[in-house]
Amino acid sequence: MTHEREQLWQQHITQWQASGLSGMAYCKQQSLTYCRFVYWRKKLAGSVSEDAAPSGFARVAPVSRSAPTDGLTVSLPGGVSVTGLHAGNIELLGAVLRQL
Repeated sequence: MTHEREQLWQQHITQWQASGLSGMAYCKQQSLTYCRFVYWRKKLAGSVSEDAAPSGFARVAPVSRSAPTDGLTVSLPGGVSVTGLHAGNIELLGAVLRQL
C-alpha cells in the first residue's frame, strides 16, 4: 500500500464523516466504488485482518447515559445511533437501514 493512496482514502473518509451522507451517497457524489470505500474505511480503522473472517455477530455493549431514553437504541458502525424506536415506529429503522 502506498502512502499516497492511504492519505487519499483517509481524506475521503474524513470528508465523508463530515458530510453527513451515507457511505453509498458519498461514493456516488464522489464517483467512488462503494466496495473499495468500505474496504479502506475498515482498513484505516484497523479492523481488517487478513487471517480472521467476520463472525457474523455484532458486538453489543451497554451504554450508560445520564438520562434514560424511551424505546430501543440501535448503534451502527461509524458512530450512527437510532434512538427511541418502539412498536409504533419500528418501520423507520427498516427505512434507515435500507438507505445505508
